[in-house]
Amino acid sequence: MIKESIFDFLEKLEKNNNREWFAKNKYLYTDSYNNILEVLDPIIGEVSRFDADITNLEAKKCIFRIYRDVRFSKDKSPYKLNFGGFMVKGGRSSGNAGYYLHIENNKSFIAGGIYMPPAPSLKKIRQEIYYNIEEFKSILNHKENVKYFKEISGEKLKRPPKDFPADFPDIELLKFKSYGFIHAVSNGLCLSPDFTKFVVKLFKQLSPMVKFINRGLEM
Repeated sequence: MIKESIFDFLEKLEKNNNREWFAKNKYLYTDSYNNILEVLDPIIGEVSRFDADITNLEAKKCIFRIYRDVRFSKDKSPYKLNFGGFMVKGGRSSGNAGYYLHIENNKSFIAGGIYMPPAPSLKKIRQEIYYNIEEFKSILNHKENVKYFKEISGEKLKRPPKDFPADFPDIELLKFKSYGFIHAVSNGLCLSPDFTKFVVKLFKQLSPMVKFINRGLEM
């Protein structure tokens, strides 16, 4: 389970986001990182039961680095204020849809899908939706999805995407730049003994959508 020390570390890091402090307190980071590994390992095992594409993933290869790329950013803070684990077919850099757990002080969430794919991949996803619109809407409007993931997350185009008919009845569903689904969770829920089970439950609910998106990417 998630330990409270993770949120303590992230809160301190937010107030001391510099290399000197981090070097002196790296043991706090290491303890938090190891805790995230302990949480992700059983989640990966459970997710692989309903999504075979996740089988044999290593937790340490699912976690994003805490170090920020500041080359093109006005914010030069060297460290992220969160831990993120992305469980996805082909690995974290594959470009596929997957399952994401985000742990951040008072800003944690459980998510799935795909975020800002490149134009060729996005077109494939839109084509999959266009040609299988009823299947997509059935997944999208499933009562459990509506309960936990109320809408597709992310930016939308103002105009219909190129190469798709503007009079398509569900054209609004093709305008998204990402096809992600997010459920926010409190620190308290993250710290509860049943949090891992809850994460797996929501990932299982997301699995038909993840598989739908990845099917389109295989075209």
